[in-house]
Amino acid sequence: MMLVPTYVAPSRIEGVGIFSEVPIPAGSVIWRFDPMFDRLITEGQVEDLSEALRTFVDRYGYPHMTQPGLIVLVGDNGRFMNHSPQPNTVFTDPDFGYAKVDIEAGCELVCDYAEFDPAFQMLPGRQFVLADSLSRAAEAAAGA
Repeated sequence: MMLVPTYVAPSRIEGVGIFSEVPIPAGSVIWRFDPMFDRLITEGQVEDLSEALRTFVDRYGYPHMTQPGLIVLVGDNGRFMNHSPQPNTVFTDPDFGYAKVDIEAGCELVCDYAEFDPAFQMLPGRQFVLADSLSRAAEAAAGA
């Protein structure tokens, strides 16, 4: 569950992304696994789902870092966090996510998917905007 106020908006990286409503100091806890909002699903449960639901879990879920066979499905805006090779967050702990740097209000929150999913591979044809481009996009949006 996101612990900072966020909103979902169009992303220059891909589709939509999650953006901070407020400034976030570096080192702040921004996400915590909360079983009230986030789910742990077994791989067997996923196999039993309809194709549409399996596609949803595949897109928004990720393997649990320390519990093989479990998939984490985030239930709030956190599921819209995009990948960046230059993330402004850290997700190396299965229960918490942190701000890696000071994050301005209006800035897209991005993470490195490989931190929590060792099997992560960039899909062919996808390109991601660098962090400095994200900052310029946030500045342009704030001025609009």
